Amino acid sequence: MIQRLPAALAALCVSFLLSACGTPEQKPVLVFSAIPDQDEAHLMQRFGKVANYLSEKLDIDVRYVPVKSYSAAVTAFRNNEVQLAWFGGFSGVQATQLVPGSYAIAQGVEDPQYLSYFIAHHSSGIPYNNTVTGDGFPDGMEGRSFTFGSKSSTSGRLMPEFFLREQFGRSPEDIFSRVGFSGDHSATIALVQSGAYELGALSYKVWLREVAEGKVDLNKVNVVWVTPPYPDYHWVIRGDVDQRFGAGFADRVQQALLDLNDREILDAFPRESFIPATNEDFLPVLETARSLGLMD
Repeated sequence: MIQRLPAALAALCVSFLLSACGTPEQKPVLVFSAIPDQDEAHLMQRFGKVANYLSEKLDIDVRYVPVKSYSAAVTAFRNNEVQLAWFGGFSGVQATQLVPGSYAIAQGVEDPQYLSYFIAHHSSGIPYNNTVTGDGFPDGMEGRSFTFGSKSSTSGRLMPEFFLREQFGRSPEDIFSRVGFSGDHSATIALVQSGAYELGALSYKVWLREVAEGKVDLNKVNVVWVTPPYPDYHWVIRGDVDQRFGAGFADRVQQALLDLNDREILDAFPRESFIPATNEDFLPVLETARSLGLMD
């Protein structure tokens, strides 16, 4: 008769066998984030789908991690908490300056010719004008209340401030009676529409989308000036991802973004498609930020 092993000895044998076999090696996870330029619901809808798409294309786990501010997105990228990020022009050049070897890999087909809209509450009496213009700002802006978006926004702060200084030769604080920062483009629309601020500046893409969704009362707020074009949003990847995920990984991520043709995902940005990008494409943004003293 075969005698039973004592329970303790049996457990020891099982433990030894498991340790000898080891556990399956876990694949690294690609984590990405994005600047919070709109309300959280829009961002979760958009980037949850992007995560699923990239996971399928790259055959690894891909996770989107939301952040609370533009600066938090840059900090997460700098600290390697995320390896990929969807930045605006300004936050993107901040990231590539802080993380040597990081670089832009893709941008929307519209992004090399991006625009900011200046909007006004109807009570200001400033005439509406939604055509691209290189001419000066309309009369009646000085002395009114004005809100930017995030302090680190390209379309909601950097470029609007550049054009204001170019036109008036003074800081925004010296042009307007009161200057605020709403935090994001959707909030800028809401603040001007409510009359909390008489004027504001924001991304033209967010304006057009919220108008199309019926969220803007055009009897209360509308566009009064459009900036000349400039480069803006883009995807940036850390330069060390090939070491972590394998040779050629950065190229695979770039190609996956360039191949993206899911209309539902693209419409959530909204972009027609993605095209290649390089750090050199955003040198004008870097130079503008430096000229305004906004680069540390």
